[in-house]
Amino acid sequence: MRDLDNLPKVHLHLHFTGSMRVSTLREMAEEQGIRLPQNLVDNVALSVPANERGWFRFQRSYDAARKVVSSEAAMRRIIREAAEDDAREGSRRLEIQVDPTSYAPHVGGLTPALEIVVDEAREASKATGVEVGVIVAASRMKHPLDARTLARLAVSMAGDQPGDIIGFGLSNDERRGTTSEWAAAFNIARRGGLAAVPHGGELLGPDHLREVVAHLKPTRIGHGVRSSEDPDLLKRIVDAGIALEVCPASNVALGVYPDESAVPLQQLFASGAQIALSADDPLLFLSRLTDQYQIARDLGASDRQLAQMAVSSIDASLASESKKRQWRREVDDWLADTP
Repeated sequence: MRDLDNLPKVHLHLHFTGSMRVSTLREMAEEQGIRLPQNLVDNVALSVPANERGWFRFQRSYDAARKVVSSEAAMRRIIREAAEDDAREGSRRLEIQVDPTSYAPHVGGLTPALEIVVDEAREASKATGVEVGVIVAASRMKHPLDARTLARLAVSMAGDQPGDIIGFGLSNDERRGTTSEWAAAFNIARRGGLAAVPHGGELLGPDHLREVVAHLKPTRIGHGVRSSEDPDLLKRIVDAGIALEVCPASNVALGVYPDESAVPLQQLFASGAQIALSADDPLLFLSRLTDQYQIARDLGASDRQLAQMAVSSIDASLASESKKRQWRREVDDWLADTP
């Protein structure tokens, strides 16, 4: 079989703190004298039920990891290592999500926090050859007015070069808040040239996804796997050209599906959906980008289908058209290479 690390691909759904290596988390915690929960360092993937108690356990682990990210050096290290890890897995581009409010108190405010991320994304792009774009993500756990502030800040740093801010997202527990209340923030971002890339359709089903599509007008949807439960909705998403950032390991770890075989990957693929396989939070799920392609292979995807998914990730990215053409040719080369 062809080597999946050599398959050219693009990584569209990766969270800032969640991208950390376990070894980096341990090292930074030791330097600061912070005692980490055992589940963060025991090399066992997180597994929780898909209810509010399960999400609380997930969020508690994430918050514990985020506590060690308390300096500019730590923030830069995370971006650089995420790009390095992607480079080893054949990723040509990484679009990493960050909510700067969590790190702002340590570096002098929201603007400096985002400037650090953007600056290091540019440097990491040069150093690794992986284009790094930045997505600013608001949180459903905070007030929608906070999201408007973030949207304006994101727009002020928007651009189309490696390292620039390219999109605006909405993350955290889908059950929190009323989706329409974040529409104003997304309007600000969209008018400023940013792509709309909110989460939706993982913890909640088709009704929630309809609200996300109607009010936030997404270019891509983070997850979106629950669209498989409503053929009419799935067709609308496919016809609208809205890509799905599918994270199989995350879906299982968060209890959405009992195991990998239940993830509706083949159903989504057969529907014509643009699928961008992604890792979400490898720090907690211990499953990186190539692992998602291996899951798809284990579920029966042929190398040709895997190549099509890689092309979908390229097409759904916010890279330049010239880069997309180059990477598609590289996928063709991978497929033409007899294993």
